[in-house]
Amino acid sequence: MTIFSKFCTYRLAARQYAALLLTSALTMFAGLSMAQDLPITPAPEGASVYIVSPQDGATVDKEFTVVFGLEGMGVAPAGIDVKNTGHHHLLVDQTSLPSAGKPMGSPPIHFGAGQTQTTLTLEPGTHTLQLIMGDKLHIPHEPPIVSSVVTVTVK
Repeated sequence: MTIFSKFCTYRLAARQYAALLLTSALTMFAGLSMAQDLPITPAPEGASVYIVSPQDGATVDKEFTVVFGLEGMGVAPAGIDVKNTGHHHLLVDQTSLPSAGKPMGSPPIHFGAGQTQTTLTLEPGTHTLQLIMGDKLHIPHEPPIVSSVVTVTVK
């Protein structure tokens, strides 16, 4: 067997192993999300989340940056259990908040690595943006920490 064919065999095996790990993790998370006794993380007193920019009523280009603001708590990536922290989730054009006590699916857009801004590309027209914080398991805090709705017009 040549070095190249060994490399290809090992590379394929590594991909299959990575796929197996991902499938196992997703299966575990799906099972966890069906559990009735998921822990509810209390919201830190006085915590608030808001959209720094764009401002409500702004007209923006098709591609624009959304900057997240947070007071009274910290940001930690998903899966990291640190008191008084969470991570951002962005609702675009949603008319209701995610269910309380359950991991957020899609929508919203998850920022589980702890990101504090994103670049969106939206079709021309009027759109709404709203942030909601999630805990280490993507579950909204109790009470939910949500921003005001920001309406933008994409030109």
